[in-house]
Amino acid sequence: MTFDKIYQYNFPTIIRFGANSVKELPDYLKKNNLSRPLLVTDPTVAQLSFFRSIADSLKKQNISVEVFHDIHKNPVKSDVYKGTNVFDQTKRDSVIGIGGGAALDVARAVVLQINHREDLFKYDDLVGGDVFVINEVPHFITVPTTAGTGSEVGRSAIIADDETHQKKILFSPKLLAKIVFADPILTMELPSFITAATGMDALTHNMEAYLAKMPHPMCEGIALEGISLIHQSLEKAVNQPDLESRSKMLIASLMGAVAFQKGLGVVHSLAHPLSSLLDTHHGLANAVNIPYGMEFNVKGFEHKFKNIARTLDLKDETGKGVVNYLFDLNSKIKIPHKLREIGMKNEHIETLADLAIADFAHPNNPKPVTREDFKQLYLKAL
Repeated sequence: MTFDKIYQYNFPTIIRFGANSVKELPDYLKKNNLSRPLLVTDPTVAQLSFFRSIADSLKKQNISVEVFHDIHKNPVKSDVYKGTNVFDQTKRDSVIGIGGGAALDVARAVVLQINHREDLFKYDDLVGGDVFVINEVPHFITVPTTAGTGSEVGRSAIIADDETHQKKILFSPKLLAKIVFADPILTMELPSFITAATGMDALTHNMEAYLAKMPHPMCEGIALEGISLIHQSLEKAVNQPDLESRSKMLIASLMGAVAFQKGLGVVHSLAHPLSSLLDTHHGLANAVNIPYGMEFNVKGFEHKFKNIARTLDLKDETGKGVVNYLFDLNSKIKIPHKLREIGMKNEHIETLADLAIADFAHPNNPKPVTREDFKQLYLKAL
């Protein structure tokens, strides 16, 4: 694979992957008779030069552009309602999500809400709400700008309640993007800290998907290859970024999101409450917690950790070897080893444990996790 070409993958979404693939966006819109897109992004990306270049390239083709970026870094329901109002008031005909997980989740939730106008959380997949997603949705396009969540190829959006902070999953195959423009050049401006946090998010997706108890051999193969690509490229993408390392991270992120249809696990259930309660960046929360969560999972699953260790080219082909690798990798990319370094305090533990046991991710963990387990994991990581 060379890194200066554009490739097309169908899985099942059409993925245009490669340097400068985003330049195909104006012609794609015109070919599909779309002239009034709503560009959904976050406040930071909205100010970056590449975002302005994308908007300008559309305007030059006489495409009417409306930008919505009034979203939280951990999205809440009110963000979606605001975006839907902008879509209505400016008479849009399509939605383009441009950014990381937060922007793409809000964009996907807006896509759902346009023709499904009951309370957003009626469509929560965790309570069977996906059966109510019956109407058509606007044409949806995704353009990832981080190598982390892989939301560009997802079918779900994670949105929190404004008051309770509990996260809900909005899910339907209808919410798949029609096409993804995955352009690694768009990730080149990312600060090293964001590259590190989102990269560890991608690694968490791949590792947890591989270990998740739901059987899905195809996802396990994808997850192991994703782990390998991240092993090859994350440290360089953070400290000495080039097109090859950024490309490998972007495809590994995408692969992680494909793989985690198999499920996630204890690390995500540790991380989600930190984002909800303390507004911690999701990737950072996963990054700090992953060594502790993986250590919790080793006993009884030594054979799977041996496969992960071999994928990482470790001399120590054990769970302990994998855990040590994760701590070392965090050090190399300047991720803290302790939760106290990112704002967590002892007084938060009880509330975090309550939120963690209620979280949707850990039921697919390879072994059961109790509230006491969560409490002890937070204490260990504190």
